[in-house]
Amino acid sequence: MSLSSSIEKKDDISIVICGAAGQGIQTVEHFLTRVIKSAGFNVFAMKEYMSRVRGGLNSTEIRVSSKFATAFIDRIDILIPLNNKAINHLYNRIDENTIIIGEKENIQNYKNLPTDKIFEISFTQMAIKIGGKVYSNIISAGLISELLNVDFEIIKEYITRAFQKKNIKAIKKGMEIASTLKGSSGIKITIQKDSSVCKHILLDGTEAVAMGAIAGGCNYICAYPMSPSTGVLTFLAQNTTDFDIIVEQAEDEISAINSCIGSWYAGGRGLVSTSGGGLALMSEGLSLAGASESPVVIHLAQRVGPATGLPTRTAQGDLNLALYSGHGFFPKIILAPGKLDDAFYLTQKAFDLADKFQVPVFILTDQYFVDSFYNVPPFDVSKLKITHHYIQTENDYKRYKFTETGISPRGIPKFGKGLVCVDGHTHDEEGHISEDLGNIRIKMVEKRLKKMELMKKEAIPTEILGNDGAKIVVIGWGSTFQAIKEALVLINSDEITFLHFKQVYPLPNNTADLLRMGRKRIIFENNVTSQFARLLKVETGIEVEYQIRKYNGLPFSVEEIHAKLVEIMDDIGGI
Repeated sequence: MSLSSSIEKKDDISIVICGAAGQGIQTVEHFLTRVIKSAGFNVFAMKEYMSRVRGGLNSTEIRVSSKFATAFIDRIDILIPLNNKAINHLYNRIDENTIIIGEKENIQNYKNLPTDKIFEISFTQMAIKIGGKVYSNIISAGLISELLNVDFEIIKEYITRAFQKKNIKAIKKGMEIASTLKGSSGIKITIQKDSSVCKHILLDGTEAVAMGAIAGGCNYICAYPMSPSTGVLTFLAQNTTDFDIIVEQAEDEISAINSCIGSWYAGGRGLVSTSGGGLALMSEGLSLAGASESPVVIHLAQRVGPATGLPTRTAQGDLNLALYSGHGFFPKIILAPGKLDDAFYLTQKAFDLADKFQVPVFILTDQYFVDSFYNVPPFDVSKLKITHHYIQTENDYKRYKFTETGISPRGIPKFGKGLVCVDGHTHDEEGHISEDLGNIRIKMVEKRLKKMELMKKEAIPTEILGNDGAKIVVIGWGSTFQAIKEALVLINSDEITFLHFKQVYPLPNNTADLLRMGRKRIIFENNVTSQFARLLKVETGIEVEYQIRKYNGLPFSVEEIHAKLVEIMDDIGGI
């Protein structure tokens, strides 16, 4: 039987491994992505997992491609089910071209599978002979490595560095199985290597945000662990010595944000990393930052709500929470990276914006974004610089001095002669409490409001892909970027312009003009009410006619976006 016609000519392969928590799926993902990248292939990986330490069903998708692969796809080319519930979990993504490699008991109970592409492999029995069931997943990793023609020396180097010697036996066993499959069954994968990949770095959204924070001069992080934001805290804790960062795990989110505000008051550059439930607790602290005009940077990794919701799934449902958190009005900035280099550069920029405008700045990510990783060229740090916006104070220093821009000179204690008095009450220019309702209160509100105009002028530009005269404007923000971009490449039409908003608040001054470029507008959002489309309507008066929403806890796939765009194009008369 020959299967070469089914996948041989593909330059992009999707491999999915599915099983229960505790079966080592993340170990396999970590191993494979690194050896595949080292072998010269472009690689993308994302995981979906249940909120439990053992049991349930988790899966990881690994895309291997001859060109950049940076988004989730539904298609499964090779599936390795590690338990008897895996196929049912992924059934809607399996088609007649899917090759399934697994143990008999994990496959036999399912009907309507592509039987000519099922290969029964006794991973468990082989693993027991090597030293225990625990080696089953390593055997499967060896199998995949051989199917992709990864050089054994690359594998051996990684195994020697990261695992025990018995794992080499397991890898070799998997490679033997794959050699048999390639020989007798005709499975052949031909993906062109990319010589530039070896110079790339492989990282996920968590690492990109954390590295951006370091580049932004972050020297303090205080957080309470909360999925999926905890990775940023962990990464900075692991690198505290190299980069002179103070790391504090607070007893709760209230303490975390107040501590972070204190770090900025003392002249530091603090970061808080949290998720929706944590930000809800930080609301009063956020208001304190607004009233006291204190800089603070908040990484908000969104997950499904409300309440505990689906804590390990993805959503874009906390835009309104970030936008409207805190009581009363005060300026804030909300940034939403769509790709890994965005996460690095925007986070680095966030610290400068917070310092300059003396406002809270949000980095809005989500579970899909922080847990996905792919290879990218090294970040260019040659032009990045850390600019401190505080001053050396004089005896007559006024912390809240009225200025033309609304931005007062910010001093820090013991850097100069002045008294640095800050307060969360309404206060006068020197920072003393005031209830002068007819004068001070109005001036202080208008002072903070003045910042908004300057913040809009200096907003991060919206990324534009396409032509000015297109008929359709497609809109995205945050983590939908890569899937939308790849879907548009498949459509390949000059009549579509893609707007990706890296700064979602305050919106850049040219936003209305950008939205009017097309006759129809389409937005893709991972929330039930299309929160960003509503914000666009409030700020510009322009309606987004087609609002495509997904809210089941999973990200948009390239295929979903492509199909929906084709459907809408037909609806409005084609392109």
